[in-house]
Amino acid sequence: MNSEQLSQRLKTVGSYVSSGARLADIGSDHAYLPCYLAKKQRIEFAIAGEVVKGPFQSAERQVRTEGLTDLIEVRMGDGLDVVRAEDGITDITIAGMGGPLIAKILERGKVKANLAARLILQPNVHAMAIREWAVKNDWKLVAEEILEENQKLYEILVLEKGAMELNSADLLLGPFLRQTRSDAFVKKWERELAEWERILLKLPEDDRQEVKDKRRELEMKIELVKEAFS
Repeated sequence: MNSEQLSQRLKTVGSYVSSGARLADIGSDHAYLPCYLAKKQRIEFAIAGEVVKGPFQSAERQVRTEGLTDLIEVRMGDGLDVVRAEDGITDITIAGMGGPLIAKILERGKVKANLAARLILQPNVHAMAIREWAVKNDWKLVAEEILEENQKLYEILVLEKGAMELNSADLLLGPFLRQTRSDAFVKKWERELAEWERILLKLPEDDRQEVKDKRRELEMKIELVKEAFS
């Protein structure tokens, strides 16, 4: 993958970035997404944020090689620490991490997150953690997408400011995704269902509270998915 041949996953993330955006891409992976969007003349300015020196240097090299140093600034820092108020950031992208880690980055940097108008988030797993964070922090879902690439399934969540209420099924499955019920959606939850049922069968029959809690959690999730498929 490079900025000319972006993965379908990152192309889809990029498709939700506002036209003419001032973008902060957190955990930027060689700055491929900002470089791609800059060359497509989709963004006005971008920050490529990295927390580790090696990826930071790789992103710097990529931006220099592409001749985009006037449009993209590579910064080293933890999460949204790389964003400054004077940057005028409108859109934030965070892709390729677990949902709980993305939620943690947003929670720790919520003052910076609130400077933006749109968050485009692509968790590899546990998207529910992001939906829970959004409800608590007055961000609302405006779009969701699920896609399959290289036998992996990815969810993309797009948030804008505003209050939102989600029930248990919406939190787990996604309010937009469970309405459209695409082939990728069905495939994902059939896989999850099979795994949960396997774990449930292996849970020991005892009275320990943690076992009871795990059993209750799995049974609730299984019921929600089966209801969505009925």
